Amino acid sequence: MKIKEIAEIIDAKIVCGESDIDKEICCGFASDLMSDVLTLDSEQLVLITGLANMQVIRTAEMADVNCIVFVRDKHVTEQMIEVAKENDMVLVECKYSMFNAIGKLFQAGLNPVY
Repeated sequence: MKIKEIAEIIDAKIVCGESDIDKEICCGFASDLMSDVLTLDSEQLVLITGLANMQVIRTAEMADVNCIVFVRDKHVTEQMIEVAKENDMVLVECKYSMFNAIGKLFQAGLNPVY
């Protein structure tokens, strides 16, 4: 599934990384615990989280996650966007709850990490 399809499915807004929206995503992982994200060993992953701070960007950087969806109508800061751009990340803002967003993505065919 492409990043642009993910954004369409969950009625989301791409706020950073528009040039990479045609990249393929193979699976999704939802968490507000960044320590759980660091345990992942998967490429082409979208991280779905309600935590909107620099810790998420730095964790994604260490875990090689290049697409993050922020749910529950959370908004990213300019500092987050700057660091995401440096790391070729796509940041997406979504108004839905985490449960609703991952349900829609799963129903559309996005596979879970495990």
